Amino acid sequence: MNNIDNQNTAGNTSSFAKGLLIGGLIGAAAALLFAPKPGRELRSELSDKMTIVSDKTKDVASVVSSKATDLAKTVSTKTADVAKTVSGSKDIILSSVARASADVADEAAKADQEIMDATTQAVKESEKELNATS
Repeated sequence: MNNIDNQNTAGNTSSFAKGLLIGGLIGAAAALLFAPKPGRELRSELSDKMTIVSDKTKDVASVVSSKATDLAKTVSTKTADVAKTVSGSKDIILSSVARASADVADEAAKADQEIMDATTQAVKESEKELNATS
């Protein structure tokens, strides 16, 4: 039994050594794959990415500024159009009111004249009746 135990122990030691060697190789490969970049290379890459982000931010700011300027011009134009429309409508309304006022004045003058004529006629008829009864 000693002989068998010695073989198993030797085999176990050999397997352990192989596992240790394979594990070490896998660990070294993983370390090489996932190791951080050197400082100079990392700073350079970060600087490049910051330049890209800065350029994109400037582009977006330019587009937003352009759109805001266009919107301001559109609002200004529409406001001027509304002001012209209101001003034109004001003139039309004033002229309509003036015409209506003149028409009402003419109708009032005609009605006044008709009342005066009717009153004069009534006075004449009353005088005739009074003269006829006296």
